[in-house]
Amino acid sequence: MKRKTSILTARLTPAEKAAIERKAKQANMTVTDYIVKSALGKNVLPTQGLDEILSELKAQGRNLNQLTKLANMGRITLVDATNLEKAYTSLYELMEQIFWEGA
Repeated sequence: MKRKTSILTARLTPAEKAAIERKAKQANMTVTDYIVKSALGKNVLPTQGLDEILSELKAQGRNLNQLTKLANMGRITLVDATNLEKAYTSLYELMEQIFWEGA
């Protein structure tokens, strides 16, 4: 990784500074990294709220893995996936909400 040695100064209103700091925090980035990526046209996505989604996805994955093992052992033959579908739909909607609020 190249060492950063150049300094760039910018004048902002307090509201602009606060908005940039808020967006950097939402993206789990430093203000410098956020400004550089934004200025260079790279995608900056918010990451706040993704921890709870990741936890839920892991839990759903474990549940699905357990069902798969039971099915492979012949202990179950039919699974009602309605609850799984609802869970994945709500997770998808939550991810969309996080993405669009941060965009």
